Amino acid sequence: MAKKTFLSGIQPTNIPHIGNYFGAVKNWVASQNTGEMESFYFLADLHAITVRQDPKAFKNQTLNCFALFLAMGLEPEKSALFVQSHVLEHSELAWILGCYAMFGELSRMTQFKDKSGAHKEGEANIGLFSYPVLQAADILIYNADFVPVGKDQKQHLELARNIAQRFNSAHGETFKLPEYYATPNTAKIMSLSEPSKKMSKSDSNPNAAVYMLDSRDMVIKKFKRAVTDSEALVEYRGDDESKAGINSLMSIYSAATGKGFGEIQSEFAEKGYGDFKTAVGESVADILAPIQKKYNEIRSDGAFLESCMKQGAEKASAKARPLLHAVREKIGFLQL
Repeated sequence: MAKKTFLSGIQPTNIPHIGNYFGAVKNWVASQNTGEMESFYFLADLHAITVRQDPKAFKNQTLNCFALFLAMGLEPEKSALFVQSHVLEHSELAWILGCYAMFGELSRMTQFKDKSGAHKEGEANIGLFSYPVLQAADILIYNADFVPVGKDQKQHLELARNIAQRFNSAHGETFKLPEYYATPNTAKIMSLSEPSKKMSKSDSNPNAAVYMLDSRDMVIKKFKRAVTDSEALVEYRGDDESKAGINSLMSIYSAATGKGFGEIQSEFAEKGYGDFKTAVGESVADILAPIQKKYNEIRSDGAFLESCMKQGAEKASAKARPLLHAVREKIGFLQL
């Protein structure tokens, strides 16, 4: 029986934070190691240029992120880890699918409305508008069975399904309809400064997120500054908004140590938030230390990094090329 295909991507616009690690990458690594699914993970550099990037910094940041994903445990022999722009099939399929996407459905995308609102009228770029079509191409080019998306991206996954159905109706069965994938046992990591919202790479507050390359001292300082409440009671109450800060810190400590909430509550029953925050910071710093060591080794080996990028791109292209060929054939393009 053929393996199911799993796909996920992340923009290389900043160093990933611990929310990306505990909430996604840690599970990706576990999944690749079981070998139960064929996995494709990519750095979405094409998506990133809907916002102007400094070319030199952007290139360096993409290399940093690729090296970090390797350091976090993704292995080129087990997964296809690649840079989106290195696999040209994404861009070609995006153009084709754009001819099967309707202007009205794209203009109703909530994320486009939110992001275009930051621009003066008429100044939002076309890439921002057509972003979901490229995202549909990312998914459909691999006939992905499962795609992990947050609530803000579910609308885009539905669009990918709609476009796939429209193409299939016109040309016969071609694309699988991808399903939403809920990652099991995923820690929900919230902002340290505003625990009511998720930790974000783009947060303007430097204390809101803990990045994978933060120093040990910086990690511990950020946790010591984390917003909690005045109750000074280490107790998980998921339905109590006033405990959002401590709930998130307990989730992080649980993800870092493997301890359950009951065990954590017992451990800190006679201690205050100061002791608890320090313990959370130290547990996270302990996890980051070997990842950072491996990252520094990989990042300093340009030849190895380039070979891994080529290996991932070749593996991804080998999967994508036959489907694109079939699409071209069905719509009547001349083939060489």
